[in-house]
Amino acid sequence: MIEVVCNDRLGKKVRVKCKYPLAAERQCTDDTIGDLKKLIAAQTGTRWNKIVLKKWYTIFKDHVSLGDYEIHDGMNLELYYQ
Repeated sequence: MIEVVCNDRLGKKVRVKCKYPLAAERQCTDDTIGDLKKLIAAQTGTRWNKIVLKKWYTIFKDHVSLGDYEIHDGMNLELYYQ
């Protein structure tokens, strides 16, 4: 389990725990960005499809896994609403 911190710069900072496979456990599936958005939506009370996650100028796509974007424990992401 890893913990990701999402900050919307409007006073809302959300800490979310999600699955991330270790090197020995590559056969298990880790969470996708869409799964992370659903966990954030459950904590903030917004709809998951209105959430946009960014890191600098990179917008994260819903179908890509956290491991593909190299999102690790304690990483900060920017949370935007559309």
